[in-house]
Amino acid sequence: MGSLDTFWFIINTTIGPGIFSIPSSIFCITGSVGITFVLWIVGNVSVALEFAMAIPRSGGEKNYLERVYRRPKFLITCVMAALYIFLGGPASSSIAFASYILQAAGHPDPTGSWLTRVAAVGCVTGAILVHTLLPKWGIRVLRVLGHVKLVIMAFIICSGFAALTGHRRVPDPHNFENVFAMESGDGWGASGAYGYANAIIRIGYTYGGANVVTTVLGELKSPRKTLPIVTPLALSTVTILYLLVNVAYFAAIPKDSLAKSDVIVAGVFFRNMFGESAAARVLPAFVGLNNLGNVLTLTFAHGRMNQEFAKEGILPYSHFWASDKPFGAPGPALLLNWLATVVVIIVPPPGPIYTFLIDLIIYPHIVLAAMSVCGLLWLRLRLSEKWSSPFKCPLVVILMSITIHFFLLVMPLVPSPTGRNAQGYPYFVFPVAGLGILAIGALYWVAWAKVFPRLGGYRIEATRSLDKEGKEMVEFRRINTTSSAYHSTR
Repeated sequence: MGSLDTFWFIINTTIGPGIFSIPSSIFCITGSVGITFVLWIVGNVSVALEFAMAIPRSGGEKNYLERVYRRPKFLITCVMAALYIFLGGPASSSIAFASYILQAAGHPDPTGSWLTRVAAVGCVTGAILVHTLLPKWGIRVLRVLGHVKLVIMAFIICSGFAALTGHRRVPDPHNFENVFAMESGDGWGASGAYGYANAIIRIGYTYGGANVVTTVLGELKSPRKTLPIVTPLALSTVTILYLLVNVAYFAAIPKDSLAKSDVIVAGVFFRNMFGESAAARVLPAFVGLNNLGNVLTLTFAHGRMNQEFAKEGILPYSHFWASDKPFGAPGPALLLNWLATVVVIIVPPPGPIYTFLIDLIIYPHIVLAAMSVCGLLWLRLRLSEKWSSPFKCPLVVILMSITIHFFLLVMPLVPSPTGRNAQGYPYFVFPVAGLGILAIGALYWVAWAKVFPRLGGYRIEATRSLDKEGKEMVEFRRINTTSSAYHSTR
């Protein structure tokens, strides 16, 4: 990929269903128009560019964490495998797709019914089948839907400007008067530090796709020349688009309605702009198509990540999960992705689950991101460590990022005033569940890298080689430690 390809790759992977669903929950937490806009800017802080410039290889955060945390050996690899296998599926995007499709169909409760979850399971099942049975068509559909999301955003932004001039079906909500006033209503506003931590976590989710480019650096032409220019330009473009979409929502939706619209905030916007007409039904369906594109993207990417973990030999029955038979696509790895996604969709208690899933999915990523940024500071300060990168992130940004990440890690564990989050779940559910997934990876490491090798008389060794295309491959092999030949070489 050249510079222009990389720019559009970042744009398309960053803009997902979040901007059509998250803004409602952000305002519900803050109760302030001005603070909402500030959080949308603050939530886009990252130090990944310095790591990417120093280690211009595909793999992203996995490479960075393995570079910093070399001991215990293989622990980071197992933890990240657990995270991507259990929470790498498109559960939240599938729920968003189902919610908008049901709204377009006129369902009275498109966000909290069990029909929403059934439709979400059907969505991810269809995506898995397409990528398994018709892999070329899956890529073609992705290309088309990648343009649909940009058209929808442009339409919302233009409609927002029309709303500002009075062209809407509802009275002027007066949301831009005293923008920094702290307001509250029935179940929204006046949140404390716990709520603000949740808000930044959810905003971080909407920007999370930007880091996908670091997982495919091997596909870039001259990444050290491309990234310092293209990455800030692409992320600035996305930030401006996100802010303009929020302006559109505030221009057409009264505060109380906005705070309670949940995942279908874009659908409420269309209704207020065009009335209870066919257009108000058709437009949410197009937003649903955008969410479908994200489901297809995530199943495509994470299915192959699961396959790579299997090829490395980390998973049990690795030969099966790594197979491309019989359709030339990673069907078994996609099946693993489907199983984990269905469980995440079905297991939570009845009620709206979209923002809960986002909190659950993003919290363990916040843990790893905090480890990355602390590791970067450690590499900078440790004089004996030979660390150099063509791009140096300002120290003040590193310190600010560390502060933000630790705030996001600690506050969700502090009891909220009511003891529950905005969806009615106990406040500790999503951080404890997220940490539990990382703990599963650590326990698997104990068994895979310590207990089983000791009982079986072997040790795990990582071997690196180049494939036919010149890309680095890693494979974990068992080295027999009981043979006489092994002891003689020792």
